[in-house]
Amino acid sequence: MKRTLLVFLLAAATLSAACGDSSSTTGQGRLRVVHVSPDAPELAVVLDGDTVASGIAYLGSSDYVDVPEGGHVMQVTDASASTTLIDQDVTVADGTDYTVIVGDTLAKIKAFVLTDDNGPAPAGTIRVRAVHGAPTAGPVDIYVTDPDADLTFTAPAAENVTFGQVLPYVQTNSGTYQIRVTPTGTKDVLIDSGALTVESSQVRTVIAVEAAGGGEPFNLLVLNDRD
Repeated sequence: MKRTLLVFLLAAATLSAACGDSSSTTGQGRLRVVHVSPDAPELAVVLDGDTVASGIAYLGSSDYVDVPEGGHVMQVTDASASTTLIDQDVTVADGTDYTVIVGDTLAKIKAFVLTDDNGPAPAGTIRVRAVHGAPTAGPVDIYVTDPDADLTFTAPAAENVTFGQVLPYVQTNSGTYQIRVTPTGTKDVLIDSGALTVESSQVRTVIAVEAAGGGEPFNLLVLNDRD
């Protein structure tokens, strides 16, 4: 597979999986990999020739791995490391956390790279970002409401979100919310989180995902970035 140069964003702090409070030492960043490719096998992660994570099942993730700042070669393989699925050069900045979301179908598998903000949200607030990781769902609208709120006259929090799109972090009050995802321009619910409670200072990444093998039922994967 042709190697592409992928330079991670170098900005400082601006979706049932591993938690990650930012705690890398001087001269290091941290990186984790999340598996949301619905028909791909279990994954392993090879960094500069060394396997740093393996056996990552669909909807699972690696722990954050400390990585020296600078340039590295990252390969995502099947669990046996016999087949390379993604081969990329990466650059890691000091003191910065990254999430690599391995997504799309196996035939078009790719890495979506996020720069994480795992510092605590201010007391009484939470920080949440959303990712569209369901390749067959089409463009969607996202509603964030009080539990059981009527969507009929409710405006979406985000409209026409396309596959692979990463929405910016939103900081809001801690509490209990309901996230519903619909095809763009409709009120037909594809994904319903039910009541989702996020407590003061927590950070979450929420990813729209597909059933194992692909397609419906769609669901949300919530990454507990910081508790």
